[in-house]
Amino acid sequence: MLTSRLPDRVEPYKLAARAEHLEGLVALAGFERLAEQVGAQAGECRVWLDFAIDSQGRREIRGRLEAELQLPCRRCLEPLAQRVESEFLLGMVTSDALAAELPTSHEPVLVEDEQLNLLVVVEDELILSLPQSVYHDEAQCGVSRDQLSSGKEAESSESPAASPFEVLRRLKGKP
Repeated sequence: MLTSRLPDRVEPYKLAARAEHLEGLVALAGFERLAEQVGAQAGECRVWLDFAIDSQGRREIRGRLEAELQLPCRRCLEPLAQRVESEFLLGMVTSDALAAELPTSHEPVLVEDEQLNLLVVVEDELILSLPQSVYHDEAQCGVSRDQLSSGKEAESSESPAASPFEVLRRLKGKP
């Protein structure tokens, strides 16, 4: 079981040169951009990171994260517990030009002044791992199917005209 905190900032090139492994917990409450998208979160994110240099000499970070998030249901907007997991492969770069040279298997991560903010990296990966839509089961959701669609619209709509020009003729008052 993970009990240690992940450091905020690291020197990733040194960690890659020594093929270091980091694992730890990150408090979800500190992720402001995540909170803007899905609401404030409690609990922790579990993170495993392996720093290495691949056979082509690229410095990379292989990572995995897991978190239990409370995401808003798209129908009723009430929170719904969702497990979010992600595995990722990051290529360390110092510029956008170097990022363009990475293979498609790697996502670029910008290292400035030989420092990397791990909290930003973890938050980015969490945001990228969010499900597209989250719904309660219909039986558990506070909004029913009948509340989502209006039966009045279907009843009051006229049958479609035989041609689009038929509507124009009626508007102009011609038979």
